Amino acid sequence: MKKVVMTLAFALGLTGLNAQTENNTTKFNKWSIELNGGLTKPQRPFSAGYATDTPSPWVGDLGVRYMFNNKFGLKTDFGYNSFSGKKNSIDFDSKYYRIDLQAVANLGRIMNFETWTNTFGLLGHAGFGVGQLEGDNFTGRDRVGNFIAGVTGQIRLSNRVALTGDFSTILNSSQDHTFDGSYVAENRGFSGLLFNGTIGLNIYLGKNTKHADWTVMTTDNTDLSALENKIADLESQIKKIPAQKEVVIEKQVQPVDNDLIKRMINDKYYSVYFDFNKTTPIENSTAAIDVVLNYLRKNPSASLDLVGYADQVGKAEYNERLSNTRATNVKTIFEKAGIASSRLNVIANGADTSIQKDSDEARRLARRVTFIVK
Repeated sequence: MKKVVMTLAFALGLTGLNAQTENNTTKFNKWSIELNGGLTKPQRPFSAGYATDTPSPWVGDLGVRYMFNNKFGLKTDFGYNSFSGKKNSIDFDSKYYRIDLQAVANLGRIMNFETWTNTFGLLGHAGFGVGQLEGDNFTGRDRVGNFIAGVTGQIRLSNRVALTGDFSTILNSSQDHTFDGSYVAENRGFSGLLFNGTIGLNIYLGKNTKHADWTVMTTDNTDLSALENKIADLESQIKKIPAQKEVVIEKQVQPVDNDLIKRMINDKYYSVYFDFNKTTPIENSTAAIDVVLNYLRKNPSASLDLVGYADQVGKAEYNERLSNTRATNVKTIFEKAGIASSRLNVIANGADTSIQKDSDEARRLARRVTFIVK
């Protein structure tokens, strides 16, 4: 019996090793269009007697963004601001146009938002551009350079659209006229200052399922989509097996599945492991997920406990949440593969205190999700 168990474990291990050596490249959409509109507040310079409402309408922005990976990218955008006097101000009407090239940082991925949400995101952006000011109080155009920086909050509505809210600060250099246009400014440095607050949409382009904004990758550049693709491949392979051969295989393997596989799963031969402070499984865990998934499909009456663990680094409350998120993410993989949620039960066990705390290797083994078949 022991030799049978070891032989079966070795064969399944080779399957996992083959999966690990495959060249799996994470695919995600990189292009997006940004449409925004809202309120503005030009701060300085202004001539005496001139002012705008706080804030005042309106500003519009159209941008195109390209992400090099799920954390960094570039965008170019065109902006339009309209300025007019408030009730107790001298009347004026000015327009400000700009075009900028900006670097973009996906702060949501950098700060690991995926540990607590898959719906909210945060982008940071900053860059330089050129603009021009026009108004009814002066002739010609006042051409300026500018520096822009801001943050953009995101709410994912679908894999194609996200609702956004942005706050940006713009500094104009070499601005010769005040925003009201009635006075020629003497300071040609970064004398112009205005703020924009907008809401809008990110529209994601491309043939892949997710955009880089919402793609979560581990340190070895894999994400949940790689595991989902593996499951899809297994499904297609199963469909290719002729019905007669499948019956023969079922008769030969079923006793092993019902006895040895269940015992091996419950004895933690197959566990899902995670990198430090991460909630998506490492690629090496694909084989373990395959084994448990196949068992659940062949045994539709079986249910499964998914037990999450963390290492002992960090506070107990945080490790409790981390272990829960890890187990929940693995549960999601099974659900997407067709396993009913009612058969899956998440248990958060927090930090595994049975593992040596001061050993890197031991802590690596502690960061896992184990399974109990019932």
